[in-house]
Amino acid sequence: MTGEAPNTPDLSDSSEVERFETRSLPLMPGQRVRATVLSHQPWGLFVSMAGYEDAGVSASVDMIALYSRTTIDHDDPAALFPPVGAEIDAVVQQVRRYDEPVSVRLSILPADLECFTWPCDFCGERTTVSPGGDALVLDVRSNDGPGSITVIAHRHCLAERIRPENGGERLRALHLGRK
Repeated sequence: MTGEAPNTPDLSDSSEVERFETRSLPLMPGQRVRATVLSHQPWGLFVSMAGYEDAGVSASVDMIALYSRTTIDHDDPAALFPPVGAEIDAVVQQVRRYDEPVSVRLSILPADLECFTWPCDFCGERTTVSPGGDALVLDVRSNDGPGSITVIAHRHCLAERIRPENGGERLRALHLGRK
């Protein structure tokens, strides 16, 4: 026995975890982006987002899912698809970073471009994710390897789940990003 405490991790190999998702970390739900339509698919569009062409990001717009939740009645949903090569405004709906490539789902609905909402991952009620809204976007990562998940929460839902004795963090959750 060398006098080391049992179960002491071996720190001699201090190599950093290779994180494929690092270049995509600035992308957040509720963020407006510009995209170019690359191709039409039966369900929607593959797009390239300006500034993320070489960041290992796959981006798409699920037109069928978007327009199936609206009251727009249209005989041919494909007629709603912007043409290949068109530059479009979009809002980030979801970012999936748990494996490569990072997958980004965008919305082009006018209502989402104006004010994007998403269900809170704690209470299930919709929260405004657009700038100035009442949502926080949490990027959850592990020290054990690459990849992350995104959790969207009302400020108060997150604050309520932080231990009362950690009042500073509870207060910060309520005011983070606000002026």
